[in-house]
Amino acid sequence: MHRRWIRKATRALLWTLAIAAVVAVAVVVLFLLLGRVPSEGERGIITASIAAMAITAGLVATLGPRMGAAIRRVTGGDRAAPADVARSFSSRMSRSVPLDELVLQAAEGMRSSMRLRAAEVWLLANDELRPWVGDPGIDRQPVSLGGMDPVTVVQAGLSGHGWLQVWMPSMLQGREDSYVRLAPMANGGELLGVVVVQRSVNERPFTTDEEGVVVELGRQVGVMVHNAKLDSALQASLDEVRRQAAELQASRGRIVAATDQARRRIERDLHDGAQQHIVALAVRVKLAEQLLDRDPQQAHEALEGIAVALDETLQELRDLAHGIYPPLLADKGLPAALGSAARRAVLPVTVRAQDLGRYAPEAEATVYFCVLEALQNAGKYAGDASAVIVAAREEAGSLVFEVSDDGAGFDVRGREPGAGFTNMLDRLGALGGTLRIESAPGKGTHVSGILPVTSVSPVG
Repeated sequence: MHRRWIRKATRALLWTLAIAAVVAVAVVVLFLLLGRVPSEGERGIITASIAAMAITAGLVATLGPRMGAAIRRVTGGDRAAPADVARSFSSRMSRSVPLDELVLQAAEGMRSSMRLRAAEVWLLANDELRPWVGDPGIDRQPVSLGGMDPVTVVQAGLSGHGWLQVWMPSMLQGREDSYVRLAPMANGGELLGVVVVQRSVNERPFTTDEEGVVVELGRQVGVMVHNAKLDSALQASLDEVRRQAAELQASRGRIVAATDQARRRIERDLHDGAQQHIVALAVRVKLAEQLLDRDPQQAHEALEGIAVALDETLQELRDLAHGIYPPLLADKGLPAALGSAARRAVLPVTVRAQDLGRYAPEAEATVYFCVLEALQNAGKYAGDASAVIVAAREEAGSLVFEVSDDGAGFDVRGREPGAGFTNMLDRLGALGGTLRIESAPGKGTHVSGILPVTSVSPVG
């Protein structure tokens, strides 16, 4: 503001000095023409004339720009050329201006430069055009394409009353006394919206240059909308990647904790179970050895007891190993291991997994233990009268498993995943797999998982 005042004062001073110089020259010329010194009365007139000219110069310097702007507004000389609107929009496309504000500026510029009643921008969504930005604001209902292929609007290019009356008559409602032009906003042949301009029939019709500006502006806005959609999609992808990264980090933490717990449990089971049996066996072997010479019959009975204890110890070790990695799974693969798990389940289970080959051990173990977890949950919550179907198949490079029961079910939305479901998520997530749970009260539960795999060999 201070600089602007200085510029105005400087301009007024320069005008005053220029007029003063002209007056001084005029006085000198007057002296030469008169051939004498002006009288006292003449000098007063000359002084008053110089003062009047100085004041006039100051007023012209101060008020001249405002008077010129007023004259241009009255005559229409302050309006930018229509082509300038498109160029101005293009120059601002790279600036960090919100898209809706940028489009509103373009609509205002079009309306002013072309003497329009309205300049509107509509967006395409769900097979209908919806008002977005306009000058003045758009107070209209969405316009349905009525089953028309959006490509038809793109191929039609700039459209007037005739085309709109046939294909989009609702766009003409309330515009009967106006010239209307509609230009598509497209990118790569995809319709993203339209630009609609409206001029009173009392004005001149649209010129070819003006129609070209509308088409060009529609193209530029289409590019902007397309880029904005890409930015939104990219941001959504980044948010999803961040979410998955956070879940993976949490999953890894749970896996580490679960591994430590499993190791401590195995150590405890070995110490409290198998180790105690083996220590007791060692004591009984020494006792039997001492009885061999003194009482062979009693030594024989002790050895029989040791044989039974060995069988019990062996079975306990097998049970312990079964919880770590089932021998049947390692030897025969998923079909046999799932069949064995089905026979041990508390509910009737039907297994459909005969066509599976062999896969990486970690993949087979993940599917096997996820199915066991789902069977255990079904046994707890489905109900005694329920039945379960287990299906496993290879599909599009992935191993797919499903565990479905016809039991009580539950409300998935109103319930947080339990420890069993969390374990399944962690197992599958560690190998890039996904888990889905579908259930509703009275409609049973369906657990499905997808795990990317590479087939190793057929089951032999």
